[in-house]
Amino acid sequence: MPMGVIYERELRSVLAGELKGVRAVTRSCTEIERAQAMQVINRPFLVVRAPGSGSEGTGDLLVLRGDMCFPIEVKSSKKNKLYLSGRTVHQYNALKEVGEKCGLMPLYAYRLKGVRGDSWRIMRVDGENLTGKIKQLSRRIPALPLTRNGTPYLGWDKGMPLNRFIALVCGSDSSVNIENMLDTYSHQKVCP
Repeated sequence: MPMGVIYERELRSVLAGELKGVRAVTRSCTEIERAQAMQVINRPFLVVRAPGSGSEGTGDLLVLRGDMCFPIEVKSSKKNKLYLSGRTVHQYNALKEVGEKCGLMPLYAYRLKGVRGDSWRIMRVDGENLTGKIKQLSRRIPALPLTRNGTPYLGWDKGMPLNRFIALVCGSDSSVNIENMLDTYSHQKVCP
């Protein structure tokens, strides 16, 4: 099985609110990061692998819930920066075009291999025509950074940690909410 598919499944499991998946990706996280990520269990998404994954603006995953929808392109690397060129630039441009046409905010999920803690970072495709809750979210989620010549790239250290993204779309960053999540999930037995 290709490595990209493994990471797509890992992210799908987390965003779908599967306890086993969330625990797996937060194993080396702090208690607060873990509690933020656990919020997805109470407000999960329907996550579908896009047909023709990675082509023509669909992204790899389509993440849906009654209040929001995101196409997500999943990338992974051992390097902190992943530059887009050739096919990956075309993917980015197609995501941007579809996002603007449909009023969606396409996202990139970038997994850095071999890092402890939250190894995922979320970045948005910069675009227009966003309204409502998605427009508000776009102000908090960082866009892909640009090279000196204006080409977008994936900069792991420039993205939003997955646990913070989940707290943003599934709950609250407030310390009271996080404390409650810590209490709730630290008392549950670990599933085999």
